[in-house]
Amino acid sequence: MSSQKRPMYSDAARAAAEELNLSQGKANLEAFAATLQKLAEADPSVLAVVSDSRGSGKLKPFGQARVQQIVEMGIAEQNLVGVAAGLASTGRKTFAVSPACFLTARSLEQIKNDVCYSDNPVTLIGISAGVSYGALGSTHHSLHDFAALRAIHNLDIVAPADNFETDAAVRYATEAPHPVYIRFGKLPLYDLPGRNQPFARGRARLLRDGSDVALLATGEAVPHALFAGHRLEIEHGISCRVLSVPFVNPLDEEAVSAAARECRALVTVEEHMVHGGLGEACASLLMHKGISLPFKAVGIPYEDTVTGSQADIFFHYGITTEGLLDTAMELIRKAES
Repeated sequence: MSSQKRPMYSDAARAAAEELNLSQGKANLEAFAATLQKLAEADPSVLAVVSDSRGSGKLKPFGQARVQQIVEMGIAEQNLVGVAAGLASTGRKTFAVSPACFLTARSLEQIKNDVCYSDNPVTLIGISAGVSYGALGSTHHSLHDFAALRAIHNLDIVAPADNFETDAAVRYATEAPHPVYIRFGKLPLYDLPGRNQPFARGRARLLRDGSDVALLATGEAVPHALFAGHRLEIEHGISCRVLSVPFVNPLDEEAVSAAARECRALVTVEEHMVHGGLGEACASLLMHKGISLPFKAVGIPYEDTVTGSQADIFFHYGITTEGLLDTAMELIRKAES
């Protein structure tokens, strides 16, 4: 990769954000920590269980302000999840916070048995998710978490796209009677439109409507999809529907089916391996419903991930405004042929 530092958003993407009157918020991790602290101040049963991760999880202020509501487990992710499950079984509202790559790999058995099978309403917080760790490479990337966790019954899987979705997801998880997994990256994100739509379990958010092509994205890939949709209309006259899909499980089957029936092509976008993630979930749904149209799942292909920053990796695999615009145009041409 280039030695020059690549920005996450290109000039064209930033111009689109300005034209859409979008401002940049905080990193979702910071929004998560702020919301969790507010909830803990109002409810002493809210607990953060951490694996030497209060710094990377932005929970140092929480730990200083709510000393009795944070449990330090050290770098022992299996213990982290087991203890969180035990605390949840006594009525505590536990948030188990650890890097997503370790939380969903080292602790998979505990997630499966102690949390999900035992129906303990733990909220699993995967921090620095996707390729947030950049050049630390495959050992620190969590490109498997959707796939692994979708195969486990009784677990919501959520990837918020902005601070609004983050705040709503954390509040939702606090009251959910079942386990929830939420993943967060590290970069500041744009505050997206659609806040008038309620955040609800298994529901997507419509960010812009359209009928030519649909871009369905989750997590930190969503702003790129929105900016691509804006440029498709401004530069090419292509009507683009953009959905933020915070719930990878349960999937908004109604919104996905409607997008496929009402548009001529469909693209899914995710910071995850294309195997087992949002793209495959949507493809499976559409195949089972007998809906056929030009389709592309954009994400990390089945290969050793290139080395570089998060922005470098997004650029390499086309998870950018320009890359998604090109992919959408390619599918529209296929639909017209």
